[in-house]
Amino acid sequence: MTPRRLRLALVAPFVAAAAFAGWQQLGAQTFSGHDSDAPVDFGADRIELQDRQDRVVLSGNVDIRQGELRLRAQRTIVALSSAGSQDIERVTATGGVVVTRNDQRATGDVAIYDFNKRIITMVGNATLTRGGDTLRGNRFVIDLNSGVSAAEGRVSGTFNVPKKKN
Repeated sequence: MTPRRLRLALVAPFVAAAAFAGWQQLGAQTFSGHDSDAPVDFGADRIELQDRQDRVVLSGNVDIRQGELRLRAQRTIVALSSAGSQDIERVTATGGVVVTRNDQRATGDVAIYDFNKRIITMVGNATLTRGGDTLRGNRFVIDLNSGVSAAEGRVSGTFNVPKKKN
C-alpha cells in the first residue's frame, strides 16, 4: 500500500465521521417542531383560480406562511383536494424559492410541499443553512414530522466547529 493510500485509509473514517456528525447536527434539527396543521396565509401579485383543475396559481412575489414557516417564490401552484373541501394537498413553487423558519433557510429552483406527507422537497441548486452551517446538494427532502433532512446528488457544505475553551 502506498503512503498516500495508507494516509487516505487512516484519515477517511475520521473525515466521514466528522462530516456525519455535523450533518446529523444540521439535519436532525432542521425545521423541527413545525406546526403543519396551522392555517396557511398567502400574498401574491396575481391569483388565478382554476376550479376544474382543483388548483390555484399564485404568481409574482408569492409569500406563503404557515405558522413560523415561510415560503417565497415567483410562482406557485396550489393543488387542492377534489373532495370539495378545498383542503391544500400540495404547493409547488418555482423561481428563486426560499423556505425559512427561525434561523433555518432552504433555497432551490423548485420546492414541493406535500401537506399530506408533511414533506418539503427542494430541487436544483438546493442549499440548506442553519446558524453558520451550510449544506449544498442537488435535492433535499425535509421531513416536517421528524425534523430530519436528507440530501442527494453531489453534496458539499461547511460545518462550524465549537470553539475550544481555554
